[in-house]
Amino acid sequence: MIQYRNEHATVFQSVLYQTTSTVVQTEDLILVVDPNWLPNEVEEIQQYVNRIKGERDIYLLFTHGDFDHIIGYQAFPDAQTIGSAGLQQHPQKERKLQLIREFDAKHYVVRNYPLSFPELDLVIHKDGEKLQVGSTTLTFYQAPGHTADGLITIVEPQGIVIAGDYLSDFELPFIYQSAKGYRQTLDKVEHLYESHRVNLLVPGHGAATADSVEMQRRLKMASDYLDRLCRAVIENDELALEALKQEHAFPSSFTEECHQENIQVIRREFIDAHV
Repeated sequence: MIQYRNEHATVFQSVLYQTTSTVVQTEDLILVVDPNWLPNEVEEIQQYVNRIKGERDIYLLFTHGDFDHIIGYQAFPDAQTIGSAGLQQHPQKERKLQLIREFDAKHYVVRNYPLSFPELDLVIHKDGEKLQVGSTTLTFYQAPGHTADGLITIVEPQGIVIAGDYLSDFELPFIYQSAKGYRQTLDKVEHLYESHRVNLLVPGHGAATADSVEMQRRLKMASDYLDRLCRAVIENDELALEALKQEHAFPSSFTEECHQENIQVIRREFIDAHV
């Protein structure tokens, strides 16, 4: 399903977890980001790309290595792949593939392409690295916190920010790697807002937005929640922790698990590390 479209960007949204897949087209290239989830959804993205690509090269960008974001990798075998050094060196590649296999087996899903962990042609090692193709510039920034291998990408001059699993309109921080890293990424986003003209923000889950006020709201929402969560964990405030858990949209056993993992990560970083 197409969630958002303008002259340069088309954002597809899966029925699962409101996960986005973005296709950016410029005069110089086609950029496909995190194609997912279900076979018919991936096929819709394939068909769209085939219709518009012309003679342009296709680049396939992975925002991070969670299995839902790499699931469509082999559907674009001719694309040049981009990801972080953390993705290239991911310590649980086979585990991520096993999660895809388990999902497909559980739901009787059959795919028309093989499953494998992305092999990267362009590996991003540090903030500010660029890919220049004609008049199109992709600038990459490390985005730790949610995972260790996260990457935020700005496409210019179009002013498109591909945020990965940050800055959703509804999803609160899921801290799988580091609360301190998550704070660094949010601080980095604030700097990017100030140093780049941002015309479109695309999160990994939820709605894309071209509204600068909404972009700021999302940053503030994530930052405020992270601050309150860290404070509640450090102070061992059980009432506050329970209230914070209730703020998650779509409450379920999944959000409960994520909330508990958030707590464990923060305790490990802010309490256990100082004992």
